Amino acid sequence: MIPNMLGAYGPWAANLAGPGPGRLSFRNGRFHDLDAWRKEARDRLLACLLQPPTGGVPKAELQHQFDFDGLHIEHLYWQLPFGPPTEAFFIKPAGARGRLPGVLALHDHGGNKYFGTRKIVRIDASVHAMVKRHQDEYYGGVGWANELARRGYAVLVHDAFAFGSRRIRVADLPKVVAKDAKEVSPEAEAEIKSYNKLASEHEHLVAKSLLCAGTTWPGVFTAEDQRALDYLASRPDVDPDRLGCGGLSGGGLRTAYLGGIDDRIRCACCTGMMTTWRDYLLNKRYTHTWMIYVPGLPLDLDYPEIFGLRAPLPALVQCDSEDELFTLGEMRRADEILAEVYRKAGATEHYRCTFYPGPHKFDRPMQDEAFAWFDRWLKT
Repeated sequence: MIPNMLGAYGPWAANLAGPGPGRLSFRNGRFHDLDAWRKEARDRLLACLLQPPTGGVPKAELQHQFDFDGLHIEHLYWQLPFGPPTEAFFIKPAGARGRLPGVLALHDHGGNKYFGTRKIVRIDASVHAMVKRHQDEYYGGVGWANELARRGYAVLVHDAFAFGSRRIRVADLPKVVAKDAKEVSPEAEAEIKSYNKLASEHEHLVAKSLLCAGTTWPGVFTAEDQRALDYLASRPDVDPDRLGCGGLSGGGLRTAYLGGIDDRIRCACCTGMMTTWRDYLLNKRYTHTWMIYVPGLPLDLDYPEIFGLRAPLPALVQCDSEDELFTLGEMRRADEILAEVYRKAGATEHYRCTFYPGPHKFDRPMQDEAFAWFDRWLKT
């Protein structure tokens, strides 16, 4: 027996879904009509997600607006029916006129819940030391949302549930959980690291609590991301028929789910977050967040098939060959699954998967490919 996360139970658990494609996989021989399959499989996904009510189009309040480095930036907040207000940044080229193609830029997890949007934007010349190190390690030293906006896009970046402005505050936690943690000063790096450690240790409690409430973590973040998409589509300077989304890691996870359930996303790029349920189950559970999992869904759809629900709409997947979060064999199997879905959908040229050398990242060469993918499908 090959060592795995469940020991002697691993082979049994890995075969619960059966030897072939899941019950609602488009690769299953009983499906021939693409639209009928997408509706049935998507309805099942939404039923499993148990999305909570999140209201209608958010009423964004403009905090201030300014020009920086050739870009016009709006600092926004909106209030959802639960939790603290959501902080967001809307970015477009300074002086841009007319309706621009819009992209929802989805920030990563990165083991850093104190920061959300700030991990992928630059709003002034001074960058927090922790954010700079994060961008240097994962993004080639830039805020990629700014770089995309520079190419003629309207880009919206918002904090996800439990990150940044939407993070769970220490003061709101019982002492048995918070222990000796304190509220964080934004300049105190040691305090931010302490908060992130607490937030990491608290993840399983958040996931359990959401399940007790009748929802799931992916249900919460997909609902919130759809509200952000509502806002982006509602703006008079954005073309609602040319919308996309993308992100690395936790942002790639959010891309896979949002791109799979919402056809307003005409083009999507999932970076550093594509593998299979089998990889999570047997090999790499210990490297991942509780944000991923949806009870019952693996019997119906493999993980890449969530993203495949967008077929025939364009989908780009980017993988790092030495990514420590996944096994290379399962990343390649996920690519094969998605390629098969798109072949059967008659949309082979609408799908691409690229493997880059190196560890987990979305560096400048990967950004160049992703931005060109957006140009191809959103600028024509």
